[in-house]
Amino acid sequence: MQVEGKVIICDTIDDAGVTILKKAGLIVEYKPDIESDELLMSVKDCDVIIVRSRTKITKKVIDSASIVKIIARVGVGLDNIDTNYAESKGIKILNASEAAMNAVSELVIGHMIALSRNIPKANDGIKNGKWLKKELVGGELRGKYLGIVGVGNIGRNVGRIAKCLRMNLLGYDIYPINQDYVREVGLIKTDLRTLLENSDFVTFHVPLTEKTRHLINSETLSYMKPTAFLINTSRGEIIDEESLFRTLSSKGIAGAALDVFEVEPPTNTNLIQLPNIICSPHIAAQTKEAQELASTVIAEKVIQTLLSNR
Repeated sequence: MQVEGKVIICDTIDDAGVTILKKAGLIVEYKPDIESDELLMSVKDCDVIIVRSRTKITKKVIDSASIVKIIARVGVGLDNIDTNYAESKGIKILNASEAAMNAVSELVIGHMIALSRNIPKANDGIKNGKWLKKELVGGELRGKYLGIVGVGNIGRNVGRIAKCLRMNLLGYDIYPINQDYVREVGLIKTDLRTLLENSDFVTFHVPLTEKTRHLINSETLSYMKPTAFLINTSRGEIIDEESLFRTLSSKGIAGAALDVFEVEPPTNTNLIQLPNIICSPHIAAQTKEAQELASTVIAEKVIQTLLSNR
């Protein structure tokens, strides 16, 4: 069934989704490098706006998009979209939370192994002519406690993989945690402080809200064991980077792995140059498989939503 309407895609997405939208009969403007001034003009006659994380859909943009029916994010988080204002105008908000689940989970596990086995330091040593075998005594994941903050789709998948590595699981969420999942993996539900006090690794999978901004600060970091590691692949602002810098510098915790930062690209050079932190450039969902799936999922959701509104 053909669909009428105009779609503007404001960030780079996989071609698969673009093809699906065009085949459905939609007019597609693909402008992955569009800037704010042009965006304000371009959205005026659009029924659908599609973004990833670069483009910000503010109140001003929404007001310019006078006929828009859908704003879609090819990804998980919606903090670059003024969702409250959009929904107050009757605009449907879509995302592809399911698409990145496996990619993000695998990066979390990869960072955990890299931290526990000192892989970055080992790699740098070899490349610089140093044989650091005696210095690099790591630890195993087996038997350790993994604290999962935010037990949604991604958090649950991380837990399943970790359980296969014979880790023990602690979970905290402001929303009820699925009881079938609790029984499946043997998750221990707890409050945030207890989770931080007892975990050997802590991974975050929460959206950025006023309640989660700087959820990890000097106080909450002080609850963690000095042997513990922290991994963040959700949103950079979840962590107060100055507090993390002080904690890592004083060996308050053993180390951290960050895929996201308060400012991207990161400007906090004191933090990212510490020897007990490893960093990646916001690549948790950056796999070919996840990008293709996210693009496809959003395209199909857009079409179904437009059809249901006919």
